[in-house]
Amino acid sequence: MQIQHAEADLAEVRLHYVTAGEGPAVLLLHGWPQSWRMWEAIIPGLAARYRVVAPDLRGLGDSSRPEGGYDKKTVANDVWRLMSEVLGERSFFLVGHDWGGPTAFSLAAQHRDAVKRVAIFDAPVPGDGSPVFHAGRWHHGFHWEDGLAEALTTGREDTYLRFFYRTFGGSPDCVPEAAQQDYIRAYSQPGAMTAGFAYYRAMRQDIADNEAMLARDGKLRMPVLCYGGPLGRGRGMGAIESWRRVAEDVRGGIAEGCGHWIPEERPGWATAQLLEFFGETPG
Repeated sequence: MQIQHAEADLAEVRLHYVTAGEGPAVLLLHGWPQSWRMWEAIIPGLAARYRVVAPDLRGLGDSSRPEGGYDKKTVANDVWRLMSEVLGERSFFLVGHDWGGPTAFSLAAQHRDAVKRVAIFDAPVPGDGSPVFHAGRWHHGFHWEDGLAEALTTGREDTYLRFFYRTFGGSPDCVPEAAQQDYIRAYSQPGAMTAGFAYYRAMRQDIADNEAMLARDGKLRMPVLCYGGPLGRGRGMGAIESWRRVAEDVRGGIAEGCGHWIPEERPGWATAQLLEFFGETPG
């Protein structure tokens, strides 16, 4: 199994992405402060049966960093164009973690006939009707502070980001060191931290967009699989409870032994859950 790197020029943004395998398409959406590499241990298992696509989201990883467009409706449109216009995939399975989760919701809500099934790791949905989206997440408020967050983290990316890798999981070393080094490399590039903070600063727009889509079209009807981590700073049952507010068919629960970084903490287990879930759908 060989992972292939490519870039898609979508005019406003250039997306770096990787692909592997053949078959029905699976789109993997990473979160902050990560990149496509968070799926590295999962891709081989999926690629044995599927065509796997894992992009670096707008502004993150090795994708370009436009000044705007970090609301999840726009980010979702980026990856929709990658799948439909560049790769010719009109239907696919969808997986998201952290900010990849709200992006996955927006993509599924806008393209309900194209998204076959959705799998989510430790991520709720902004605008789900719950007032506790930020519970235990002090960094949300910090990242909203335009200019201040940059001033206090520039040149200290290694120290700042390693705090999250060390404390948000079930154990201090649950995110592989090689992955941490690559994340820090990517987020130390000019404008990368600002782009990451922009995902948080777009929250109010995300809430308004999601509330409007739910009011207009109702809950998602495709099956959803959602797991939250009970350890570290994982969201536990809060993740699946959020998705049950916005989707009709939600299964999953707790990823035992994990914190927030589930796909990197238990990649074999996560891969097995995805294969079983996607395997229920012919083709």
